[in-house]
Amino acid sequence: MPDFPLILAGFAVGLIVGLTGVGGGSLMTPILIFFFGVKPYLAVGTDLLFAAVTKAGGTLTLARQRLVPWRVVAQLSAGSLPAAAITLLVLHRVGPASPAVQSVMTGTLGVALLLTAAAMLYKAVRGRQLPRHLAQGDLAEASRARHPALPVLFGAVIGALVTLTSVGAGAIGVSVLLLLFPLLPLPRIVAADIAYAVPLTLVAGLGHASLGSVDWRLLGLLLCGSLPGIWLGARLMRHTPERLVRSLLSMLLAYAGLKLIAA
Repeated sequence: MPDFPLILAGFAVGLIVGLTGVGGGSLMTPILIFFFGVKPYLAVGTDLLFAAVTKAGGTLTLARQRLVPWRVVAQLSAGSLPAAAITLLVLHRVGPASPAVQSVMTGTLGVALLLTAAAMLYKAVRGRQLPRHLAQGDLAEASRARHPALPVLFGAVIGALVTLTSVGAGAIGVSVLLLLFPLLPLPRIVAADIAYAVPLTLVAGLGHASLGSVDWRLLGLLLCGSLPGIWLGARLMRHTPERLVRSLLSMLLAYAGLKLIAA
């Protein structure tokens, strides 16, 4: 594969993530499969480590601003990390490159993209305005879920989904957080979504690497483009019509999801 188109693809995804906060997995994995002909298992494994590196930088920035609700991150991780480990164990036993696993990955990826598109479109069209600040004394109350078992349960579902498809920790994760923690301000919702995705994608990505389903050269080229793309997107964020961009992206992801399911 030529280098420049891959770097350009990484830059484009990084720019969109910086502009909208949309998870890179929902964009990068279908791009690798459809435009570059990468096998689904290699696309998923490579994209997981791609997401881990890019979101780690975002988490450090948010942690310095004291925006990360670590209690929420811990609750989600308690479900997502064991689920990722179990999913990796299953993949290790059956082999990630086997035709049956490839078929499951492709179908699950298609469903995940449709769910992401639906969540993104709902947020763009009907998303309510959340408070952006919270008194320090109210943070503990806002970080309590409606039921203590729900974050662990939803974390487990997302952990398995992300490990299989590299999709789910972005728009789906934000939607889950909005349901479970309705009192949490939007900046902390976004911070929690980015922060809990780092250990999840790192564990899942390293697990895929142990299975031989990571293309390291491809990963390096994508990061060469994505890191400056995220930097630029974050600075242009205030000057873009977010609802329009999210609506267009949701339609694109829905098309990719339907195409994968029909394949």
